[in-house]
Amino acid sequence: MRLRWIVVLLVAAAISSAAARAQPPPLPTRLAHALAIAGVPSTGAAVVDLATGQTLFSRNIDLPLEPASNEKLPVTFAALTELGPDYRFRTQVVGSGRLAGGTWIGSIVLKGYGDPTLSSADLRAFARRLGSLGIRRISGGIIGDESWFDAARTAPGWKPSFAIEESPPLSALVVDRARYDHHVALRPALAAAGAFRRALRSQGIVVAGPATTGATHGGEVLVLHASRRLERILAFMDRESDNFTAELLLKELGAEAGGRGTTAAGAQVVMRDLAEAGIPMRGVRIVDGSGLSADDRITARALVSLLTLMWHDPALRGPLWQALPIAGVNGTLEHRLEHHPARGAVRAKTGTTDEASALSGFAAGRFAFALLVNGSPVPWLSARRSEDGFATALVAAAYR
Repeated sequence: MRLRWIVVLLVAAAISSAAARAQPPPLPTRLAHALAIAGVPSTGAAVVDLATGQTLFSRNIDLPLEPASNEKLPVTFAALTELGPDYRFRTQVVGSGRLAGGTWIGSIVLKGYGDPTLSSADLRAFARRLGSLGIRRISGGIIGDESWFDAARTAPGWKPSFAIEESPPLSALVVDRARYDHHVALRPALAAAGAFRRALRSQGIVVAGPATTGATHGGEVLVLHASRRLERILAFMDRESDNFTAELLLKELGAEAGGRGTTAAGAQVVMRDLAEAGIPMRGVRIVDGSGLSADDRITARALVSLLTLMWHDPALRGPLWQALPIAGVNGTLEHRLEHHPARGAVRAKTGTTDEASALSGFAAGRFAFALLVNGSPVPWLSARRSEDGFATALVAAAYR
């Protein structure tokens, strides 16, 4: 009998040991393991339970790090806060002169207000509108007015190669992302004026004068064009991580809410909005809109706090949710996290430069997370393996 009980106890102990081994380690342990991939240097990370607000994991949570394109998250927040999801960029066609018979005596001004989506198709529509007004000839020329913004074509802290390679030249008046005659125009407003002159001539409107640029004032607004809603533009910007859109949007924030259409003024607006929303600002430095600047800094605490704030604000959650790439489905996450359980369950903003890799967003609608990896240079492959393992562990925990 005694031997039988010994056998029973030994079997029970073996079963208990096997069950313990079958249990996955605690979530913080699994997250730490994901960050332990060899070659990944400075890392800041944070996870918040969206239901309770509890911080479940942190690693160097207050370490200021380069955010790469995670910079677009605070810019998205400020844009929705200051401009609203229904905001539309405007473009005007202004007549400087008067109409006599079928001739516009004077010049026609194409005045830009920062629309990153302005296209040749829009210019052809403007030309048709002028034709419908009875204009058959313009005695003067076409003036491209980009004075809504300053004339800086790049942002502070950019490598020289980032100009054109990572973003077309910045201007308040850009058509087709500055593509003109099969190249990127270094003077976007002049290229826009030239493209509009061609569009007018294609509609049978004779333009006697040349395409030029200049700051103009007054005149009769002949055409007023509005872009798509800001919510849709943000969806493209964040999903595809478009640097050009982010930089023009930052200048737009400066022009509309900061008194000047400059990168610096827009950055000040973003910093102000973050601080007023109660985001921890120690170590945070916004210098550009895209995250290309080597001078940008953000912390995992600031990012996860911002994501949590936006999640709990009905006016912000919807636009952000629609804008973030979906794992294995679209945008910059289309070819990442493609397998169960992460596919479709992670929505997050990516970020990649030579010195930074980042992934911040939501896992299974239960966790907000921020993960920033820096290096000189950052080991991209290892960083992405770490980020993807981190996000997958969160989804697995949410579904367990």
